[in-house]
Amino acid sequence: MVAFGTLAILAVATLASLFMAWTIGAGSSGSTPFAPAVGARAISVMRAGFLVGILGLLGAILQGANVADAVGTGLVGGLTLSPTAATVLLLLAAGLVAVGIFTGYPIATAFTVTGAVVGVGLGLGGSPVWPKYVEIGTLWILVPFVGGGIAYVTARVLRHESIPERYTIPALGAIIGLIVANIPFTLLGSDSSGASIAAAATAELPLSPAIGQALVSLLVAVAVAGALVWDLNSDIEGAERHFLLALGGLVAFSAGGSQVGLAVGPLLAAVNGTPLPITISLFALLVFGGIGLLAGSWMGAPRMIKAIAQDYSSLGPRRSIAALIPSFAIAQTAVVFGIPVSFNEIIVSAVVGSGFAAGGAGVSTRKMANTVLAWIGSLALALALGYGLITLIQLF
Repeated sequence: MVAFGTLAILAVATLASLFMAWTIGAGSSGSTPFAPAVGARAISVMRAGFLVGILGLLGAILQGANVADAVGTGLVGGLTLSPTAATVLLLLAAGLVAVGIFTGYPIATAFTVTGAVVGVGLGLGGSPVWPKYVEIGTLWILVPFVGGGIAYVTARVLRHESIPERYTIPALGAIIGLIVANIPFTLLGSDSSGASIAAAATAELPLSPAIGQALVSLLVAVAVAGALVWDLNSDIEGAERHFLLALGGLVAFSAGGSQVGLAVGPLLAAVNGTPLPITISLFALLVFGGIGLLAGSWMGAPRMIKAIAQDYSSLGPRRSIAALIPSFAIAQTAVVFGIPVSFNEIIVSAVVGSGFAAGGAGVSTRKMANTVLAWIGSLALALALGYGLITLIQLF
């Protein structure tokens, strides 16, 4: 009887995890990556929603392990989340994110899930993990300044009349190539943390790791820059649009890798914490969460894509490129260090930064203020409700 009850709760936790993945796909990971491209009219809303779902699924499978492990086991010390606790926090977080989706305000999923996990964990008697909180808080605070600042500088350079696009676009492409060559992919490594393209290629070369990785990274950067030079020689506007869409794809892939852990991390902890002889591989959970992201992106993302693309700033191709470059770099930093990060915060900060490069045209100060309040409120509310609900449940 006890085993049946545990199985039933675990089944509800699984459905809650799927619902959480759906809301993430419909909200942050599904809406934000291609929003600048939609704002620049480089792709339609519906096509963006279709592509972001597929790329998010791939990112979840190939890069989701680090954040999933951090959310499931790294936010509260001294305990393992039970199926009941995982169910409570997932339903709570997903409900708050769903409210954001249907009201049109981009609730920060990472803030909400982190608050729910910490609140529930502390309510169960767990201990705070202050070093991890400092790490997470530092990144969250730096995102608007770093992302917005880089976007602002990049947009200013791209808009500068004395610097032609045939120089700036390939140079930016080379930077993206360097990042791509050195980001981790699960299938390339021998453990869950994965390995980069540069590291995997170096293992097959008769060179030292440092020299080999530098050489492979340089080759990838040159290849990307060369492709953009060739494209620019054919059509400058077309090349800008192609580069913008490629950046949107990379950001969508990164969104899947960083966001899927918010949905499956608590479920992973719940499965590991159950007394039943049940084992589910992390890879299987990442596929499961990726499918949820895919469904959410296809079914619910267009509304939020439209909100971010049109309400925050009217972007052209150059400002959109400027917004996506720091977004990609910050997202990959979060993936490497296993930090739950808000894609809404990343993209919105970058969009506003690039918007101010054009004198703040199209940036809604009121909308931004409401959004920041929604982010802070979602973190505080999720933490308080998580603590209160799990405490109340333990009384019965």
